[in-house]
Amino acid sequence: NEFYSGYMLVRIGLSGLPPLDHYRLGKCIAETADTLGRSVVFVASGDLSHKLKADGPYGYAPEGPEFDRQVTAAMASGDFLRFLEFEPNFCDAAAECGLRSFIIMAGALDGKAVAPDFLSYEDVTGVGYGVCAFSVSGDDPDRQFDKIYEKKERDKVLNARANQDEYVKLARFSLETYVRTGKFAELPGGLPEEMTKKRAGVFVSLKKHGQLRGCIGTISPVTGSIAEEILRNAVSAGAEDPRFSPVEESELGDLIYSVDVLSDPEPVDSVSQLDPVRYGVIVTSGRRRGLLLPNLEGVDTPEQQVDIAMRKAGISKGEKISLERFEVVRHV
Repeated sequence: NEFYSGYMLVRIGLSGLPPLDHYRLGKCIAETADTLGRSVVFVASGDLSHKLKADGPYGYAPEGPEFDRQVTAAMASGDFLRFLEFEPNFCDAAAECGLRSFIIMAGALDGKAVAPDFLSYEDVTGVGYGVCAFSVSGDDPDRQFDKIYEKKERDKVLNARANQDEYVKLARFSLETYVRTGKFAELPGGLPEEMTKKRAGVFVSLKKHGQLRGCIGTISPVTGSIAEEILRNAVSAGAEDPRFSPVEESELGDLIYSVDVLSDPEPVDSVSQLDPVRYGVIVTSGRRRGLLLPNLEGVDTPEQQVDIAMRKAGISKGEKISLERFEVVRHV
């Protein structure tokens, strides 16, 4: 109010949608302002990491200061592409809450030359706070970061698909057939006997732009072969995972698939017999059962593994549980 009067404020909240959708929201804001002939000051507000000090309100994690270092460097250099490239598990471990605000701002400045002025950074409370101003100095078509990011992601998908084995090709074929036709795919000929003669539990996982897009599987086989299990679970992962909306046809080109073939589970007596890299875990309490696959990014200890599996099953801490472990052959 010291410098401006008669202005209007529009508050925009965040969502759980992917970073690229927030960037596109920023572009929409800028396009709307241009259409209306409005002058706009965009304020991207949000804390950095909440995990900077052991005696702070949220404790310490090594990802905390590292996140703040990287995000403030991106601010100071105007490298908005970096905002889009942070790994979700890294951000979760850092307990940040402002990144999507910064991404919306980056979208609002899409295609613009900007002059950054990094003003301050502090973490006296164990929470990171940074202030940076950006002034627009003209157009710059090389700063269309959504297009740059999408090309990099497409290249990742193409590279992954160039090296897919029969397991992953079958999962992709199954889901693409279902999404495009509404019908389940028939089992193709020419598959290896290990897929058509053996039975096992199978999990199919989908990722889009580095984020989970669906994961469904069977602990024990419910069909006649591994191949049939893949056909079934690929559709379930893409269309029936309750955490996500069904995969749409426009997304098929963005998906990276993995297929985990499970060994028979074996009971264990304690958490000390688990290894989150080598073994997956099954936690059972009564009729509730939760499973977590092995070798997942961000799951570093058996305790974490068991805790996540319990939460997935709706099992509370303190309830009596039994543990099983299993190994997988992961196809990517």
